[in-house]
Amino acid sequence: MLRSSIPYARPGQVIGLFGGSFDPPHQGHVHVTLEAMKAFGLDRVWWLVSPGNPLKQRGPAPLAQRMAAAGSLMQHPRVEVTDIEALTGTRATADTLTELRRLYPGVRFVWLMGADNLVQFHKWKNWRLIMDSVPVGVLARPGDRISARMSPAARIYAKYRIDGQARHLLGRSRAPAWCFVNVPMVDVSSTDIRLRGEWNNRVLPEERPSEHNSFE
Repeated sequence: MLRSSIPYARPGQVIGLFGGSFDPPHQGHVHVTLEAMKAFGLDRVWWLVSPGNPLKQRGPAPLAQRMAAAGSLMQHPRVEVTDIEALTGTRATADTLTELRRLYPGVRFVWLMGADNLVQFHKWKNWRLIMDSVPVGVLARPGDRISARMSPAARIYAKYRIDGQARHLLGRSRAPAWCFVNVPMVDVSSTDIRLRGEWNNRVLPEERPSEHNSFE
């Protein structure tokens, strides 16, 4: 479901937030979303299609193009494709979460990210605020766990890690709380699609990257 407006959520719902540039979106994003929903006991997942990512030198394709492609690809009644950051004017994940918690009192949010992002998580703006504000679900390819578990964020928050067997409790856990799950990944990435020339990576001047998470 595509939504260029603030989505509806009821107090008490557990909503996973899957942020990224989605440049372009692909079946890997869909697969990870559905696996996260099942693993962490999420009521819904919102795709947060970012206006840009500060950790990448090249900007993404225009937001409207990525939103349209994501909305066409992600067809599930419990998943919404949103441009919340463009609507709220936030870019950094910490700022987006602060605004969402203000807009949705009583809603339980879970931040979703890949194990590769956990490795560099300590470089994000106010990353500790993210960990202290919402539970974090980390989706790991088999073999990604070692580098992610040795990351600064994982070491600092080691005592708040939830065992994988209790992963379904993550959404109703009090932050800080985080959990690893192994997810067999679909062998596709946004980078490969762009390199094959299957995606128009034209960048509008007003959509140069700003700080945000990305999940290839």
